[in-house]
Amino acid sequence: MIKNRLQRRHYSIRKKVSGTTEKPRLCVKRSNKHIYAILIDDIKNKVITTVSTLTKDLSKENIEIENKEQQKLSGKSALAYRVGYILAKKAKSLEINQIVFDRAGYRYHGRVKALAEGARKGGLKF
Repeated sequence: MIKNRLQRRHYSIRKKVSGTTEKPRLCVKRSNKHIYAILIDDIKNKVITTVSTLTKDLSKENIEIENKEQQKLSGKSALAYRVGYILAKKAKSLEINQIVFDRAGYRYHGRVKALAEGARKGGLKF
């Protein structure tokens, strides 16, 4: 049974979005404090890599934000941007250039949008 709107949107998105080995699915999960980005190969049912705000590499990375719009990011949105950027760098090291973006029912706004922009800035193509 579908409980709420978020789950209903997520199920309708998952019907259309699927990841492959060459073009994995970037799934976003967010909570009140943290955000998680996961690269998934749906054909093999395997997680390729994952990055979150709990990752230790996040504090070590120094990421320059170039656009004026992105310089306005602060707090959790800035962390989401960094998560996307680091995930893109990990994907590049695994020779993954293209992905399918799965926002998991969340609106493309705020932290989800910042994560996607960070991944694009890191070199991933959606």
